[in-house]
Amino acid sequence: MRNRFPVAHVAVFLVALLSGCASLPEATTGKVGDRRVEFALTRHPTIAVVFENGLGGRMEWWKKVIPEISKDTTTFAYNRPGYGKSDPVSSPRDGVHIVDELRALLRSEGLKPPYVLVGHSLGGLYMQLYARRYPDEVAALVLVDSTHPRQLDGDGALNRQSFLVRAVLDVSLSGAAEQELALLPQTGQQVLDLPTFAGRPVFVLSAAEPLKQTSRQAADANAKREDIQRLYPGARQIWVDSGHGIPLEKPDAVISAIREALAESAAAPSE
Repeated sequence: MRNRFPVAHVAVFLVALLSGCASLPEATTGKVGDRRVEFALTRHPTIAVVFENGLGGRMEWWKKVIPEISKDTTTFAYNRPGYGKSDPVSSPRDGVHIVDELRALLRSEGLKPPYVLVGHSLGGLYMQLYARRYPDEVAALVLVDSTHPRQLDGDGALNRQSFLVRAVLDVSLSGAAEQELALLPQTGQQVLDLPTFAGRPVFVLSAAEPLKQTSRQAADANAKREDIQRLYPGARQIWVDSGHGIPLEKPDAVISAIREALAESAAAPSE
């Protein structure tokens, strides 16, 4: 059944198995307005690297990446509303609402732009939207096996997935994650309705192991992996010998890309 799991590109439904009960040592909770938000923040006199989780994933997905980056760089990871200890919200779980909530959270913690945005899976789609919606606030973009804006089109449609995949999704996703998946096509259109993000570093880390898969659904997902680079002229695509869970399977690849993004951002002439 391995070649029938391309939808894992948008759903990190094995997060509990992969990350266990571990938490980031800096994890805490704070208030944004009248709601509680769980986040991990380390502060240095540097630009901030901001992490966004995939569908169903919590900030512990970055536990092998953040400790290294945070040694000398400001880092911020959090759980979206309805995940972990973050309170749910009543607003729609589409990309515009999620991006604007993240933006407000960053400002509430005194983290000033521009940021290096790092997003895994569906988190990568949200970071694409952030970069397009607020390009002046983004110094660089690192997409880690990111969801494509048209991920659920064609053979990627949920109703074309195997019974096993659909059953796992039905059992594993609920609440905020279920709402995010339902609004994924809307989020993708929000991305495509805005001009592309260009003129600053974009790194596209793509999982190479799924290229071995042969089903129509896998071929569709892999074609979309390749197409993400096209969406960002000048982007650098890096194929990582990993499955979809690159932050846990090959964290050094993510760390290296973030370091390069930081270095290129620092070397870029100020506007």
